[in-house]
Amino acid sequence: MTVHLRKVNKGLKGQITVPGDKSISHRAIILGSIALGKTTIAGFLPGNDCLSTIECFKNLGVDIKQHNDFVEINGKGITGLTEPNCILNVGNSGTTIRLLMGVLSHTNFYTSLTGDESICKRPMDRVVHPLKQMGTNIDGRVHGRYAPLSIRGGDLKGQIHRLNVASAQVKSAILLAGLFATGGTTVVEPYQSRDHTERMLKKFGVKINRDGLRISLLGNQKLIGTNIIVPGDISSAAFLIVAATIIPNSKIIIKNVGLNPTRTGVIDVLKQMGANIKIMNYREAEEPYGDIIVTASSLSGTTISGDLIPKLIDEIPIIALAATQAKGKTIIKDAEELKVKESNRIDTVVKQLKQMGAHITAIEDGMIINGKTNLIGTDVDCYKDHRIGMMLSVAALLSEGDTTIKNSDCINISYPNFLKDLAFLSGK
Repeated sequence: MTVHLRKVNKGLKGQITVPGDKSISHRAIILGSIALGKTTIAGFLPGNDCLSTIECFKNLGVDIKQHNDFVEINGKGITGLTEPNCILNVGNSGTTIRLLMGVLSHTNFYTSLTGDESICKRPMDRVVHPLKQMGTNIDGRVHGRYAPLSIRGGDLKGQIHRLNVASAQVKSAILLAGLFATGGTTVVEPYQSRDHTERMLKKFGVKINRDGLRISLLGNQKLIGTNIIVPGDISSAAFLIVAATIIPNSKIIIKNVGLNPTRTGVIDVLKQMGANIKIMNYREAEEPYGDIIVTASSLSGTTISGDLIPKLIDEIPIIALAATQAKGKTIIKDAEELKVKESNRIDTVVKQLKQMGAHITAIEDGMIINGKTNLIGTDVDCYKDHRIGMMLSVAALLSEGDTTIKNSDCINISYPNFLKDLAFLSGK
């Protein structure tokens, strides 16, 4: 799909909600499927990625009913999955394939996993190797580095795993495998990654312990079905937050957004740059959430690195756009993980924003942006990457002239109504 967008002259105004959190929606389906009894999920994200997770677990014998953002699961228990009669296709979802590897690591049946062209280029060995060490039988192309993958589980033994990269997907896959292992499983992170898996395991009755950067659990614990409420996805909200910050005369309210402290790096960075962002109606639950009020602001450049990166890795494309509208230099580094997302996000962000007139340069582990720059509408391509597609849509509302965005249907992966919501806020 190709979309055509033009500059917004009157700013963004209004109140809006964003879709349910993608990370939490995935995990709710996965844990509900291996729990005993019924699990309900309200606020589920019915985007393509999360629907892929549902379809995979249906093919593993789980009874799942989904209607818009409400899901009901009749869980099979920790050993109740059955051999699928087809190859499990995860579509574009890295979360689905990596967490599924952990769940399937103990099974006594055969499973084959694949995905779209992007998934088949993304590294899976970071999960394959620790699962093999625990005792599972798993392989794939190039010695297990790439999908398609084949799994016939084994007798797992808990181990201590020290991660080189702070990755919530890798951590979660290992912890899920640990549920089926003999003894204890521990993951040690270099920096803290998003902790939705740990929070939700507790919600399902699992005893799990965090000591600094060490997360540990014992195997053979039962999960009990429960009720999950999914807050709005801060990664989706980030695109609207930046849009309202950098488009003059804007003021918006985004309701009921998840404010997990391992995910709010985008707010911290934007405030550091000078953004006028306020949190109202903050509430604590399994996942904290609240309302975000954003007013157009003047930004200054900053440096983003170190332990901040895992807290905003998915938001870096839109932060890069914000940096084009900030005075001075912004440096983003320690973000090599961007190279193995849905696209190489270092290359795609730099190439597409350069085409629109930005002064932006790629470096080995990030990018350098010099602002403030007046962007120019042109033909751009989001390379089937939903975060790039949303970033370019916001950039188009700032740019002089017309902007044409190719392959924009990928936005449906995480925010199916994103373009409609932008139109609503811009009064169109």
